[in-house]
Amino acid sequence: MVTETVLQFTGLSKTFGATRALIDVDFDVRAGEVHGLVGRNGSGKSTLIKVLSGYHVPDPGSRLVLDDQEINLPISGREAADHGLVFVHQDLGLVPAYSVLENIRLNSWQASGFQRIHWKSERTAVEGELERFGLEVDPNAPVITLSQVDRAIVAIVRAMHHLGNDGSGKVLVLDEPTAYLPTDSVERLFEAVRTVAATGAGVVFVSHRTDEVLDITDRITVLRDGQLIDTVVTEATDEHALVSLILGRTLESFYPDPVEAEPGERVLTVTGLNGTLIRNFDLNVDRGEIVGITGLMGAGHDEVPYYIFGARDAASGHVVVNDQELKTSKATPTEAIAAGVALLPADRLYLSGTSEATVEDNVALPVLKKYFSRGRLQLAAVRERVGGLLTTFDVRPAMPNLEFSALSGGNQQKALLAKWLQMEPSLLLLHEPTQGVDVGSKADIFSRITEAAEAGTAVVIASAEHEDLANLCTRVVVFDSGRVVGELSGADLTEERILDLCYRGARGRGAHGMVFQWRPYRVGFVPEGPEPELVAPSAPAPRTRRVFRWSPHRVGYVDVVIAPIPETAPVPTPARRFRWSPHRVGYVD
Repeated sequence: MVTETVLQFTGLSKTFGATRALIDVDFDVRAGEVHGLVGRNGSGKSTLIKVLSGYHVPDPGSRLVLDDQEINLPISGREAADHGLVFVHQDLGLVPAYSVLENIRLNSWQASGFQRIHWKSERTAVEGELERFGLEVDPNAPVITLSQVDRAIVAIVRAMHHLGNDGSGKVLVLDEPTAYLPTDSVERLFEAVRTVAATGAGVVFVSHRTDEVLDITDRITVLRDGQLIDTVVTEATDEHALVSLILGRTLESFYPDPVEAEPGERVLTVTGLNGTLIRNFDLNVDRGEIVGITGLMGAGHDEVPYYIFGARDAASGHVVVNDQELKTSKATPTEAIAAGVALLPADRLYLSGTSEATVEDNVALPVLKKYFSRGRLQLAAVRERVGGLLTTFDVRPAMPNLEFSALSGGNQQKALLAKWLQMEPSLLLLHEPTQGVDVGSKADIFSRITEAAEAGTAVVIASAEHEDLANLCTRVVVFDSGRVVGELSGADLTEERILDLCYRGARGRGAHGMVFQWRPYRVGFVPEGPEPELVAPSAPAPRTRRVFRWSPHRVGYVDVVIAPIPETAPVPTPARRFRWSPHRVGYVD
């Protein structure tokens, strides 16, 4: 068994003003192990990683040893790289417009100085690195075209490119690498992590997902309020014990008591909804119900909340909320909000909230009209209202004037939930409401959702977290290839049954909802249903193209209409006949 220590912090402390973010923390990582680092938001995990990367300067007395060599603190980013420390952060740090090859080789081309880059040899080398991690992508493909899990693996491949084939004495730090990955893609990432550990490198795995931490790690260190609580051997612990260490108390029930919703007043009726993926979707939701919508990646379930809210245009269909029909095409969220509908998207920094604005601005946005008097905004009243909401929803710190991006993920989500629940909506739409959220905040969010349902709000949750849906929802609708393949409720509503239906739906419908078909003009997978009618193409319509133009008074893109090429009469083709002669055999005109 390998016991060599490749990284060791001793007495690590960090103070911000009057706040002690880390207090005398001891932390070590061994060669060839995956070491989990867990704790609630604000526990000190991010601060420890930022000290390790050179972003923060630790307090005097903190000591760092890398591969038996003591490092003078603070360490710079260049020194960290020179000592074999590489990082993959939550945002991955890839350049979306660059190719896979360019992202992996950036600043580390085989050519040096003013030499030309030998693209063929670079491509061959990168193909070998991708193959090592089982990643079958074109090295010339732009990163923006890859799936989320493929991008994460590319980031790991890039990190290992800098470490080399021999990871001895080196450390890879993964900061929330699965935060935005679908559940069914996580195992592929874990295979890449195990490949890294097999080289002899130590791996630090930071995550809020306790089930994943227990699955991938060898040891786990728990931080709480900036202090080391314990370091445990993964095999010797379970999820209940780990959650208790994280929270500092025994969690009797992670999920609130299920809502007992009786059939009653209809809040939402969706009929024949069609979109990019979904086909002929129908749904009814009553007051006080919590309905889950799920499926495998690409199943289409995650489109539903946005079509209902008017954030996307549907191809066709009807949405009725409280007997009021909402537009499904050319709709606006303003109309949905006026009808009592609220939506909390999965992307909280770009779709749910505004990262550069204050917490006060984010939370008060839907209700600002209430605080105008004689044309002036009553700022004191707004601040008092938001401060009370932050306290009620346990947002820490409860500071309305703090920049929203300064809050941890769990506190951001609680603030955004408060933003919508203060309106007492008739219908609450949630997309991955606990994505990238710590276990304590997760329990708080579940409680708030349940309280809203008990107060009469109809709730629809689109999520790939099957365990959460099984414990929160009154029923769950399962999608595959844009169509509903089943609905579960009562005793049938379990995590295992949801997962089984997701995969059984995919298996029963062939290659992601396609059936194999042979025709004289087509062989391959096609959508299920009647054979589409072949229609003669209509005359081409004029096309609009954007071109960059400069003039003394205007610089930018302009629209240029390109007229279609007129169709000309077909040229008669002369009849051909077979002819033989002493000097020629074949077809002639």
